[in-house]
Amino acid sequence: MSEASHFVFFLLPDFSHLAFSCALEPLRIANLVAGKPLYRWTLTSQDGTSATCSNGSVTLVNDGMTPTKHADRLFLISGINVQSQVSSQVLSYLRRERASGTPLGAICSGAYVLAKAGFLDGVETAVHWAYHDLFGEEFPDVKLVRNVFVARSKVITASGGTAAADLMLHLIGQQHGADLAIEVADQMVYNAVREGSAAQRVSLQSRHGMRNAHLVRAIAMMEETIEDPKSPSWIAEELDISTRQLERLFGRYLNSTPKHYFMELRLNRAQNLLVQSEQSITEIAMACGFRSTSHFSKVFRGHFGRSPISHRTTLA
Repeated sequence: MSEASHFVFFLLPDFSHLAFSCALEPLRIANLVAGKPLYRWTLTSQDGTSATCSNGSVTLVNDGMTPTKHADRLFLISGINVQSQVSSQVLSYLRRERASGTPLGAICSGAYVLAKAGFLDGVETAVHWAYHDLFGEEFPDVKLVRNVFVARSKVITASGGTAAADLMLHLIGQQHGADLAIEVADQMVYNAVREGSAAQRVSLQSRHGMRNAHLVRAIAMMEETIEDPKSPSWIAEELDISTRQLERLFGRYLNSTPKHYFMELRLNRAQNLLVQSEQSITEIAMACGFRSTSHFSKVFRGHFGRSPISHRTTLA
């Protein structure tokens, strides 16, 4: 009988309990359904005793940052406030594991830590959509994708939440066949299993009930040109429609105007960068298409009710 695959889950403080459960439970259920131990796992943390997740629950672990002894995969799981959890000790631990040949993986914001270690340059990577703006600014060499998971790279990644279950079901199917993966999904009452190529976020069409291709493309153009915002007339010309028609589409489907909607996209990105990055206010203003820091601050205050500096300080 072949030996059970051994996964190590390294839990950082404030890790996502949802992502952790979705990663671990499919393995437990696979053992149950198969009637034999196909998988075993070890839980580790920085202190080797426990790890506290973002909802306040405490998980006891088996070990600390010691060698994994030829684990089949070391998964790093984190959650909110991941930037403050990247210590030199954590990076050294991961580098030692990588040097010893341990295959690495990351779930939820764990990809941030691996990117910080320099492991993801040129690698297709899935990370929770809330971190995409931060990655774009801090790790431009990472090939970020909006997929729920990426399993074809040497470093495999899942974007978080239930995407961890999708990844594990994929791995179970690869190792032990699709029938077992389907049985495990059935035991989980999980009937919406996604392939890795599935998008993380609900499409604009589904979110707003829209079916207008021009509007969807207009919003995509806005998202692609946040650093160099284009005018509604430019977008309309690219779509080969009139500016007036573009205005009507935004009014009908989004109860907004192209100019107002685009500004909200830029300000929301600025808000993400203020909380998630250490970039200066000037750098964030530039990254969001504002040529003047004073103008950025004025618009930001008008939208959120406080200055960028105050926003960063309050949510830090």
